[in-house]
This record gives sequence, structure tokens and C-alpha cells, in this order.
Amino acid sequence: MTDMEMETQEDAIPCRSGRGKRFKLLTTLQSSFGSPENPDYVLDIVSSEDMSVMAVSLSTNALKLYSPMTGQFLGDYRGHTERINDVSFPDSGLPHVLCSASSDGTIRVWDTRLGKQVSLMRSHQSSELFSFDCGGSSSSLFAAGGKAKVLFWDWRTQRELACLEECHTEDVTQVCFHPSRREKLVSASVDGLMCVFDTLAEINDDEGMDMVMGVGTSVGKLGFFGQSHASLWCLTHIETLSLWDFEEGTRMADFTDARMKASANWGLTSVDYLISCQYAPFVDRLWLIAGSNSGSVGYFPVSHSDCRSNASEKTGMIRPVSAVLEGGHTDIVRSVCSAPYQQGIPDDHEGFFCWTGGEDGRLCSWSKGDRDSERSLAWASKSLVMRREPHKKLRKKPY
Repeated sequence: MTDMEMETQEDAIPCRSGRGKRFKLLTTLQSSFGSPENPDYVLDIVSSEDMSVMAVSLSTNALKLYSPMTGQFLGDYRGHTERINDVSFPDSGLPHVLCSASSDGTIRVWDTRLGKQVSLMRSHQSSELFSFDCGGSSSSLFAAGGKAKVLFWDWRTQRELACLEECHTEDVTQVCFHPSRREKLVSASVDGLMCVFDTLAEINDDEGMDMVMGVGTSVGKLGFFGQSHASLWCLTHIETLSLWDFEEGTRMADFTDARMKASANWGLTSVDYLISCQYAPFVDRLWLIAGSNSGSVGYFPVSHSDCRSNASEKTGMIRPVSAVLEGGHTDIVRSVCSAPYQQGIPDDHEGFFCWTGGEDGRLCSWSKGDRDSERSLAWASKSLVMRREPHKKLRKKPY
């Protein structure tokens, strides 16, 4: 018997959604083994910028690699002893370099060409690390969010440079460098604040902070969108969405009832949670990605008025669902990893391709077109079949 086992099944679950374009389910992978009562599940999915490799973090504290185009299993990495909270390919110029941050207080650097860990950054200031990003004016600054701290390393030497302890009072759930102004860093926390830092100056608690934005509740995810990346989207742990002007630090729109508005614009399925947002620059469109407890996922276009000229008109709209992913998952979907939208792609998701992963342990690939017939594969490394105590399922990070 080989190190991997594959099962194939022909039957596909039909889509039942009544509104939105229904995308085609191409592939179903069972990412790991687990009992039906206590399955291993997918935490996050990320792809290298050149789409050569896809990394999946699991509730077993392991990482698995796949080909995003074919679903072929490429290997697995183990090393973390606690939950993996963040994973990404942080440097577009080094698509083979994968990083992961964990509650064990380490950031591990993996080389996907060599198939092994090549370096490690350990926090001496925080026992847990929840997020990270790479940027800075020379693209050599590595930032991470810890327990009420923002930490910095030199990406080239892995030497710890600084630790900010006064900007946040609770866990720092997100750190994100501006995509084009790489010296600007945004951090977000359970304390309900988003802070903007200028890392060109000396990094310390007395200098460098440009502004603070008060979200008012625990922040789960954030990202940049808009022309010149001039705006921020923010998702909270109580399932709200807000849009922010990055330059002014002002709120452009606030969707405190995002689930209700999205549900009203779906039709047959109710929205139970918010997953993420995605921005397509060539059509200047922001989508809210949301899901149902039964495993359906919808893409909802989000619009807002330009309220810079009139501060009293902070309005926005969640529009009817434009794309539906249904029939692949049977439980909560935790992550959606989409291929980048390319220039010339129209607003109807033509050419769309993505992977989803969730608490049923499945990875599903989707496309708008008729690329291939559906296939179902179960790839599992024997070394990842673990006997362990049952864990309580947590849809969100435990903040």
C-alpha cells in the first residue's frame, strides 16, 4: 500500500439554490481522516501567487500541500504543537516559501521545493501568535500579532527587532502591510481597534503610530480594496462588516446586520456566518463571501457611497447574491481561496476558479465554466492519522 490512498466516487450532489449563478463543483478531496463524530477539519487555504502550490492548515496542527490546478497531493508538514492560526506565501517573489504562525509561539518557514522547514522565528514576548505579514520599505520586515503585542523580525536574518506593547490591550488577530505603500502596517485586535503604523521611523511605542480606528467590537479579518488600495474592509467576530477610508481613518459603511441583508438577497438559503471578502481590481468590485451551516457559500457584491463630501451619508448596500457554491460541503465552510481575477474578466465571474474547505474535512474546487466533470478524491497521509481526544468544534478562532 502506498503512502496515500485514493477513493473515487461518481455521484454529485445537485445544486438547489434558486438565485445567483451556480458554479460547477469540479473536485472533492477528503483532507484528513477523523471519526464522523469528531472529524479533522480545514482551518485555512492559501495559494502561491503563481498558483503552483496550495497549502491547507488542519485542526491536527499539520499543513498539507496540493496542486491547486489538479488537486494532486504534494506532501505534508508537521512541526507545530498547537493550533495553526495563520498561513500564507508572504513574498510574491519567493513563491516556494510558505510561512505558518501558531499558538505554540512560533512562525515556521517552509521551502516547498525542498519539502521541509528551513527556519523558525520564536516569540520571546508572546506565548501565542495569531497572524503575520511581510512588508516594509525594503520588503524585509516581518510583523506578527500576539497576545496584546505586535512583534517585528528581520525577514532575512529572523532576528527579532521590536515589540509594541501599548497599541492593543487584547489579542492581535490581524496584521497587514499596505499592498503598495509597504511601509504602512495595519493591526487589528479583539479590543475593537485597528491601528496604522509607519514603519519607516524607529519602531517603538512612542513613535510611528499614524492613527487608530475604533471598530467597536472584536475584529476577525481585514483587507485592502479599491483603486490604489485606498479602503479597508473589516469583518468582526459578531458577523458584522464595515468599510473604512484608509487615508482619513473614517468609516464609509457599517453593516451591523450583514447576515440578515445577505439572507434577504439569497432567496432559499439563510446566511449564518461571514467568511471573508474578495476584491477584483479590474472591475473594481468587492464581494462579501458568506455561508450557511449546511455548507453553501454565496458571493454578495458590496457597494458604498463616496461619503467624503458629506459625512452624514455613510451608506452601503449588500446586493443580491451573484455566485453560489452549493453541493460540495455538508458543514460550515471556514476558508475560500480564489484564483486572482485577471484583466479583462467581466463582472459575471467568467473564468472564476476557487477552492473551499471546512469543518467536514473536505476541500472542494469550483468553476463557472465546464472545465471538467466532477471527481471526488480522498488523499490522506498515513502519518497524519492521529489518535486524539475529541475537540470542541470552533467555527472562529478562540478569541
